[in-house]
Amino acid sequence: MAQRKQREQREEATLAYELHGNLYLNITYHCTLRCGFCPKYQGIWTVQGYDLLLTFEPTAEEVLAAVGDPTRFREIVFCGLGEPTLRLDTLLAVASTLRERGARHIRLNTDGLANLVHKRDVTADLAQVLHSISVSLTAQDEATYNRHTRPKRPGAYTAMLDFVRAARTRGIDVTVTAIDGLEGVDIPACERLAERLGVRFRGRVLDAVG
Repeated sequence: MAQRKQREQREEATLAYELHGNLYLNITYHCTLRCGFCPKYQGIWTVQGYDLLLTFEPTAEEVLAAVGDPTRFREIVFCGLGEPTLRLDTLLAVASTLRERGARHIRLNTDGLANLVHKRDVTADLAQVLHSISVSLTAQDEATYNRHTRPKRPGAYTAMLDFVRAARTRGIDVTVTAIDGLEGVDIPACERLAERLGVRFRGRVLDAVG
């Protein structure tokens, strides 16, 4: 009975979901941060009608099966309601195969803490399989960042900025984002920080997910 239930959960899980002509890949439910504005910390796992709650960690083969033909999509994005780089090997394997199968553009949405978590610079590996990366800058300074993201590891803000710089030097197209509407977040200051980092900036709207 337990095995049957687990099989049903795997079959019913949303590993890939379509939005705006893009395909988003949901490969983990674990996170490095505990962002107060994240819907899952309010008990909400649904994004644009898709239930993204996972009770297992999907294999690369399961994710690729959920994608199907990658050439159908403008972009394929590693996203979901977890941090994709916590499953770095799976991410790299899936992205590499998608490129081989003709994916037009592969993007990673990340908190930028992969180097901190894995204790090495992983941006060279990411540069081999990704076209672009979107990093959650979140705030213009460490205090505001920590208040909203509640990182599990010390030094997260500095590590995120270092990751952005490293990814840029690898030739990856990098965009950093911040949410307009979060208390204390200065969007113009975030834009200026992005300019100093030499990357693009995109403002997001509070509570607009997906």
